[in-house]
Amino acid sequence: MGRRKTQRKNSLAVDSDDDSSVSSSSTMRSDRMSVVGVEDFQFDKDTLLDQALDDLYEKRGSTREKALASIIENLSNNLQHQFVEKKFATLLHQCLNSIKKGSSKEISLASRAIGLLALTVGEGDNAREILTESIPTISQTLRSGSESSKISLVECLAVITFVGGNDMEEIERSLQLMWQVVIPKLGPNVVAVRQSATIIGAMVSAWSFVLTTMNGLKLNSKDWQESISYLSSLLDKDDRAVRIAAGEALALIFERGVLEKFSAEAKGSIDGSTLEGSKPREWFMHIQGLKGKILNQVKSLSMEAGGKGSAKKDLNSQRNTFKDILEFLEDGYCPETSTKIGGDLLQTSTWTQLIQLNFLKHFLGGGFVKHMQENEFLHDVFGFTPKKKLLLDSEHRISSTEKVSFKSPNSFANKARTQLLNKNRMLAEGRNIGHYAVNVGD
Repeated sequence: MGRRKTQRKNSLAVDSDDDSSVSSSSTMRSDRMSVVGVEDFQFDKDTLLDQALDDLYEKRGSTREKALASIIENLSNNLQHQFVEKKFATLLHQCLNSIKKGSSKEISLASRAIGLLALTVGEGDNAREILTESIPTISQTLRSGSESSKISLVECLAVITFVGGNDMEEIERSLQLMWQVVIPKLGPNVVAVRQSATIIGAMVSAWSFVLTTMNGLKLNSKDWQESISYLSSLLDKDDRAVRIAAGEALALIFERGVLEKFSAEAKGSIDGSTLEGSKPREWFMHIQGLKGKILNQVKSLSMEAGGKGSAKKDLNSQRNTFKDILEFLEDGYCPETSTKIGGDLLQTSTWTQLIQLNFLKHFLGGGFVKHMQENEFLHDVFGFTPKKKLLLDSEHRISSTEKVSFKSPNSFANKARTQLLNKNRMLAEGRNIGHYAVNVGD
């Protein structure tokens, strides 16, 4: 349909201090001159973390909660690579113990600490171990517990799967665990509990975040039909946060081409054997009807007039979100956003990137800017390289070159140094001659 009709530009000043993201060369020189101070500071932080880790062995729950809060603060605001590399297994298992036996508050804190631990270690064997070791405990604890602990556990599960999930089975297992929080598999000893809008919204956001990691999709028509139908039903709920989360999840599903794949499969099928027993024509019509229903729901929400006592900010947020979704469904255009990270701009142009950004911004909270500036795993996720990192890399390369140049006998620096030494020598000899002449005269 030609060029895009409208384009949303979200410029969010996450960190308004531009100077914090790009240091001057003079500052970097002074930083190199104060290495001892930096090492002392690092030692102090490691000591505090070691003490907090020791406190996780304490019997008193309040002591463990305080220790977890300290660990979270350090992992959020500083990338503790050295500490995590040495102690990550111990920290992981102590956090899992807190989830098993702690209060709701302790479970929430431990869940957050594990998520931050995964983001700090980045993808690799350690991240895989975090996911493998955590799944049984998280799965068990999700079946009971408070609302706040369930939300924290689901968000933790999303993060550790995002970082450490390498194959489809691992990812699908996490997605199914999330669904079971709001749609449990009922059995003889299982009682369905109606979950709050807060839990539903958190689950849908976490589910969408994990879904962004799936490069290929198994065409399981029954599971996808249930998921899409459920998300469509959430668009009719009273809670705006739930509607927005469901709308973004559906936009992601459309971006991944799930319904189109099913439509093509149904249309091209003759006997329906590839559609798990469904009749092709009926399945095709069902998909088309579901797409039409979702489109009408999105149109309605993009123009909602609001209701009594509705917050204007929330209403505007809903309208803007569903206008973006509507434009994507009708014309194929994704919203483009820009987020300010110190002196840099992090830009998104797909629903996948936007969902990843929003979830990580929520999970990291006040540590988002720090991680986006220094966390190489997140740099890879978003294809983002801060100017500060480029400058530091440049400084490192220049300093190495300078060392070589300084040692070279033919270098400009070496020649200048030789000239200065010769000049000083001549001046010294002149002073000695003058002193000798005075002595002779006397």
